[in-house]
Amino acid sequence: MADDLIKCPHCGRRNRVPAAASGTPRCGNCHKPLPWIVNAGDGTFAEVAEQSTVPVLVDLWAPWCGPCRMVSPALAQLATERAGSLKLVKVNVDESPQLQQRFGIQSIPTLMLLRGGEVIARQVGAAPADVLRSWLDRSLPG
Repeated sequence: MADDLIKCPHCGRRNRVPAAASGTPRCGNCHKPLPWIVNAGDGTFAEVAEQSTVPVLVDLWAPWCGPCRMVSPALAQLATERAGSLKLVKVNVDESPQLQQRFGIQSIPTLMLLRGGEVIARQVGAAPADVLRSWLDRSLPG
């Protein structure tokens, strides 16, 4: 499982962000929380998403899906706004048929919110950042 490079929104430094960790990633330079945006698949989902210590926003998508590509920047924005308190895990359903079947994914994009490994909310279809932000606020009070 490879680490991803994330640019710090505060100081601009590039940081390696692990797919799974016990805490939350922080910038090596300015020490502020980093957006936690990682990929997972059939073999890594349990470790990366279900065992996360912070709530996880799962984006089930495919490269050929136009609405998936449209919603991706909004999801990255939300992960940046909620750095330190939310993890964005992207799952390519074409490469992860077991997860697609397990969660009964009929259409993409499908967003799921996990807390403690349990699905607490679902959103099907692309939506603008403000709609997704409201959905997160309702689903993760406090």
